[in-house]
Amino acid sequence: MAKKLRILSTFKRDYQKLPSGIKDKTDKQLGFLLNNPGHPSLNLHPVQGTRGIWEGYIDYHYRFTFELDGDFYVLRKVGTHDILKKP
Repeated sequence: MAKKLRILSTFKRDYQKLPSGIKDKTDKQLGFLLNNPGHPSLNLHPVQGTRGIWEGYIDYHYRFTFELDGDFYVLRKVGTHDILKKP
């Protein structure tokens, strides 16, 4: 069964602050997450020092974090690489 997105308020708040070009890239990467999570541009991997939190790439500078919960990708944060300091 295909996974779905659950979007936390922290992700929504972060997303609203992104430049429009980064929002477009984020939307594209989230499409890959849903339809082809093995896509190499996502570079999915666990966030070091956490339990169950994953990181995905939007581009060289921007990232998003998520957790897996059954059939859902729970989107936590999105922003520059600095979001990983408080995933």
